[in-house]
Amino acid sequence: MSITTDIERLKKEKDAVILAHYYVDEDVQAIADYIGDSFYLSKVATKVKKKTIVFAGVEFMGESAKILNPDKRVFMPDINADCPMAHMATKEEILNMREKYPDLAVVCYINSTAELKKYSDVCVTSSNAVKIVKNLPNKNIFFIPDRNLGHFVAKQCPDKNFIFNNGCCPRHVAITEDLVIKAKELHPNAKFAAHPECTEDVLKYADYIGSTSGIIDYVVNTDAEEFIIGTVDGVFAEIRKNAPEKKLYTLKDEQICVNMKKVTLEKILDVLENETNEIFVDKELAEYAMKPLNKMLELAK
Repeated sequence: MSITTDIERLKKEKDAVILAHYYVDEDVQAIADYIGDSFYLSKVATKVKKKTIVFAGVEFMGESAKILNPDKRVFMPDINADCPMAHMATKEEILNMREKYPDLAVVCYINSTAELKKYSDVCVTSSNAVKIVKNLPNKNIFFIPDRNLGHFVAKQCPDKNFIFNNGCCPRHVAITEDLVIKAKELHPNAKFAAHPECTEDVLKYADYIGSTSGIIDYVVNTDAEEFIIGTVDGVFAEIRKNAPEKKLYTLKDEQICVNMKKVTLEKILDVLENETNEIFVDKELAEYAMKPLNKMLELAK
């Protein structure tokens, strides 16, 4: 029997569903029941009927799934698959900003710990951040933890006063202006699609800026034949599934998320067989963190 056959058998036995982010490897995406970006998977996590969720992603994703589903069991294939940016803000910074700006809304990118969510007013993803911030009554916005997504959102919301945190995604800031210029020279007919976690000097070259799902939709549905992809190359799997004729180029040799790479079929099998790496969130913390997540789902409708 193959490892995928064993996984399918155990999913039925354990009443489990596998959620996978676009950044994990293609073979992991292939056995997932749902594949998507953070926003899509957040919505799915609130609707699945199975009693067990295996989240093929990084820690904050499994944590959010558990917060949204306190009565379900949530497992991570690799408990050490973390997102560095998720920790790049502090409770002290948030409380300090609340003292300075009485009208403040703390807008927390979903790529963050439950502890940061606890002190936030609303969560956002790169798919819905602009829409949600526009819907907030607050003038002052403290955007955490990613400064680059914050700057991108601020440009779409000129009536708001943004205060930026100093966090960033190590994978996206490794995509530099020089790399973009070189790629465009090598592929002059290619469109450039970039994630808003990239820096502003990179985004100015983009033909399209959007979330992982947005980039996939853009490439699949745009008439152009060649594309330079300004995000983790895990999105290639979904693009090739829907538009196999498109030519896709990276900006650097290894355009990967090292933490997403920790998720493997072998680890998913181990989780299902041995029920390892279960996610637990303190009940009181979960109740606080649930509020900005629910507000996101409500405002993003």
